[in-house]
Amino acid sequence: MWEKAICPYDCPASCGLLVKVENGKITEVKGDLGHPVSGGIICRKMKGYPASVYHSERILYPMRRTGKKGEGKFCRISWEEAVEEISSRWKDIIEKWGSETILPAVYSGVMSDIQRNCGHAFFNRLGASRIVMTLCSSAKGEGYRQVMGNTPSLSPEELKDSDFCLVWGCHAKATRIHSLIDRVNKKKDKGRTVLIDVYQNDTASYADQVVLVRPGTDGMLALAMMHVLVREHLADEEFLREKAQGFDEFKETLREYTVQKAERITGVRADVIEQLALEYGRAQAPSILLGSGNSRYRNGAMTVRLITLLPAVAGAWKKPRIGLCGCRVTRGGLTDLDQIRRPDFRKKPAKSVNINQLAGALLDEKDPIQSLYVYGLNPVDTVSDQNALRKGLMREDLFTVVHERFLTDTARYADIVLPATFSVEQTDIYRAYGYPSIGFAPKAVEPAGECKSNWNTFCVLAKAMGFEEDFFGWSEEEMARHLLDDPTDQLMRAKKEEREALRKGGSLKMPREDHLRIETKSGKILFVNEKEKERMPRYLPVEREEEYPLHLVAVPSEYTLNSEFADREELVKARGPMTLKIHPDDAKPRKITDGQRIFCYNDLARVEFIARLTPGLLPGTVAAEGVYDLAHSLNGQTVNALHHQRLSDCGEATTLNDNRVEICLAREESLQEL
Repeated sequence: MWEKAICPYDCPASCGLLVKVENGKITEVKGDLGHPVSGGIICRKMKGYPASVYHSERILYPMRRTGKKGEGKFCRISWEEAVEEISSRWKDIIEKWGSETILPAVYSGVMSDIQRNCGHAFFNRLGASRIVMTLCSSAKGEGYRQVMGNTPSLSPEELKDSDFCLVWGCHAKATRIHSLIDRVNKKKDKGRTVLIDVYQNDTASYADQVVLVRPGTDGMLALAMMHVLVREHLADEEFLREKAQGFDEFKETLREYTVQKAERITGVRADVIEQLALEYGRAQAPSILLGSGNSRYRNGAMTVRLITLLPAVAGAWKKPRIGLCGCRVTRGGLTDLDQIRRPDFRKKPAKSVNINQLAGALLDEKDPIQSLYVYGLNPVDTVSDQNALRKGLMREDLFTVVHERFLTDTARYADIVLPATFSVEQTDIYRAYGYPSIGFAPKAVEPAGECKSNWNTFCVLAKAMGFEEDFFGWSEEEMARHLLDDPTDQLMRAKKEEREALRKGGSLKMPREDHLRIETKSGKILFVNEKEKERMPRYLPVEREEEYPLHLVAVPSEYTLNSEFADREELVKARGPMTLKIHPDDAKPRKITDGQRIFCYNDLARVEFIARLTPGLLPGTVAAEGVYDLAHSLNGQTVNALHHQRLSDCGEATTLNDNRVEICLAREESLQEL
C-alpha cells in the first residue's frame, strides 16, 4: 500500500513522497506526482530512504556510556532507566546550580513544525537556557528585512517568467533542485541565466555564463552594477520616486563604486561587470535567485541588503513575478508556532547561547553549562570551532544527552543516548521555507525498536520532571489537529476544500503573493533605513588576517546534506574523500599537485585534505565541499575545525565562509613548520 509522506530534511521544497508499506515496513520511496511543488521529482538521497530507516547501525534502544567520552562505548538500558537518570540528574543540577545551566541544542535535523519545535515548550517550562538558532541564513533574512520589511520575495516557480536571471551565491543543483528546474524550463526559450559564485559548482552546467567573485565581495559587485544602471540612465527613477525611501541620498554614494574599483576588490573584470549590469538593466523581466552562501560572512547582512537593492534600482519590483527569490515567501506564518513552542511556559528570562558559539559556552568556566541535551543536530561536524567543541564535550562534569538515530560524532560524547524516529515513524506538519506551501503527513509505520519521536520523548521527560500542564499529555496527532483546527490568517487564504484535504494528509500551495505591496512601515523600499546602525548601505570589507593568505569557503555537496546520510555507503562513495579545491596559481608556488595530501591550517586547527586543482575559483580562494564525519576524515578533523566562532554583522549568524588559511604538503617537514 502506498502512503503519502513528506521529506523532513533541510531543503526549501518539503518534497512530496509516496512510501510503499509492506508488512509494517517501508520498502520503497518515490516522488508524489500530485505534490504542488516537487511534482514527483525527488533527489537520490530520498529514493534510498528505506536503507537509512532500516540500517543495521541504527540506534534502536536507550544506551548509557561505559567508556570514555568520545570513545563510543555504550550499554543498553531501558527507557525507564534512561528517563530516571536524566530527570534525577536534572533535578539535582537545578537544585545546585539553577535551571539555566541546562542547555538544549537543536537545529535542522528535522524541519517539520511539531518535531523541530516541541522541545522549546519543554525547555521553556524547565527554565533552561535558550539556544539562538542562527546556524544557516539569519544574516540573509536580516539583510532582506532591512530593505523590504515583511514583503514576500518571489516564489521559485516565478523564475520561469524571467528573461535574465542571476543565480547568486546558490549551488541550486545541491540545495534548490526544483528552483533550478523552474529556471531551466525558461532556458529553452530566450532567457539567460548567469551564475555568480565564489566557485564553479555543478549548477554552472545549467547557466549561460559564470562570474566568479572573491569571497565576501558580492556587495561591491552589486554596488558597481547599480553605479552602471544610474550612469546609463537604466535606473527606474519614476518607480523609485514613488516606491523608494532615500534613493536620491543613496544614489550620491554610488559615485565611488566604479567598475574599476570593483574589479580590484571582487576580481571580476570591469568589462564583465559592465556587461552584466547592462544586460540586467535592459532586461524586461530581470530576476535574482539568491542563495545563502554570500551571507555567511562578517558583512553578510549588508551584502544581502545591497543585492536586494539591485532589483529596486532596476524597477523590477513594479512588475508581478520578477524581482528577487530566495528570502521569505509569505507575509505571515502558515502555522502558529507559539502553540508548539509555548513561550508562555517560561516564567522568567533566561540567558541565551548562540549556536555558532556553542564551543565557547561549553568551555565557559565563569558561567558553566552543567547539562547539554542535543536533538536534531550533530554539532561536532556542523558547528564552528570543532576542536574547542570537542574539548567542551569531554568535560566529565557535563551531563550530555543525545537523541539520535545513529551514533554520530556528537552522540559518541553522550552520557545517555536516546533512540530517535525517522519521519515516516511520526506525525507532523511541514512548511516549505522556500515555497508558499504546507503539508500534513501522519506516520506511515510504527517506530522501529524502542525509538521515540521528539514529541513523545519530551512528553515522557515532562512527566518525570513533574510537569502538570495538559499540553504534555497530548499526542503528536492531537497537536497537529490543534494547529489545523485553528488555522492562521495566512492559511485561511487557502480554499476551504484545500484545507479539508490537508487535514487528511497531503500538501497545498498558497495563492501567489502580491509583491507590489511593500510591507514596510512607510510602504516604501528602504534604501536608507533610519532604524539601523548602518542607516546608509555601503560596502563593508571583510577583515583580512595577513598571516593566512587564502580565503576558505565551505560549500554544499549534492550527495549528502549537512551531516545527514553518512550512513549510506553509495552516497558516501559517490561523494569521495575530503578534498580542497585550489587554483593552480596558488598550488604551484607551494609545489602542490592534484591528488596530493595537504594540510589546510590556521590558528584553530590543521586539517588534512586531498588537493583538487581547478580553475573554477579565483586565486586566493580555496573551497571545501560537503560536511564529513570524523570517520571519513583524513586526520580526525573536518572543515569546521577551521571555522571561528565570530558572528555576522546583523542577525547573529554563522561566518563559516569568512576564515583565512594557509596550505602546505602533508609531509613531516611541513608538520614541523606548523
